[in-house]
Amino acid sequence: MRDHLIFTLAATLGSMGELAGHARRGSWSWPGRSSVLGLCAAAMGIRRENDFSALDRLGMAVAIFAEGDPLRDYHTVQSVPSAAARRPQSRGEALRLARQSVRLGKGGAETSITLRDYRVGTLYGVALWGNGLAVLREALLRPAFTLYLGRKSCPLSVPLAPKIVAASDAATALTRLSLPPWQRGARAHAIATEEDLPGGRVETRQDRPIDRIAWHFAPRTVKILPCEIAPGVAGEAAA
Repeated sequence: MRDHLIFTLAATLGSMGELAGHARRGSWSWPGRSSVLGLCAAAMGIRRENDFSALDRLGMAVAIFAEGDPLRDYHTVQSVPSAAARRPQSRGEALRLARQSVRLGKGGAETSITLRDYRVGTLYGVALWGNGLAVLREALLRPAFTLYLGRKSCPLSVPLAPKIVAASDAATALTRLSLPPWQRGARAHAIATEEDLPGGRVETRQDRPIDRIAWHFAPRTVKILPCEIAPGVAGEAAA
């Protein structure tokens, strides 16, 4: 038996990262390690340049209740390369410099369309294990910064309802989740876990943060196990 910190992630709109270029920002169908640890760090008031080592040592599993429907936003981006050398202090100043450049025949703002992917109607359960769970639970109850699921445009639908439970594995611990009232009776159909368990399939994700300033991520191996996790119904978590 070991202690697990479990909590619920529900959002009308979520974006769970993926390898991203300038033209497209994708979204996985469930939150990876960087997403969950970033949310925990925000709750604890840890800024990107601060020490994440305690969070990096935590084990993690994610129960997938609802992956949501895909949504793509065609996002217009405007850049002002002609103004960059003059170091404008605001976007308004940069656009004024761009208009001046146009009048001088030097070119102005450049507009491009990029793609932003989201998931609509998501529900997940998270289990963490390791040291410092009690401190993290208190932070999730009273977060230092606003929490959201991936991007600032994706606020959480309900409080996280974190609790610490003792269980033999993450799937069993996740049967103790507190789901939103409109999701009572929901069942998870799979769990993505770092535990070395038999069965399932192995998936590699580039979601283990190694440099948060430069946005560098290392590969991580997770086991995807089909399971039946029904919070509030004892004995219905079986990998």
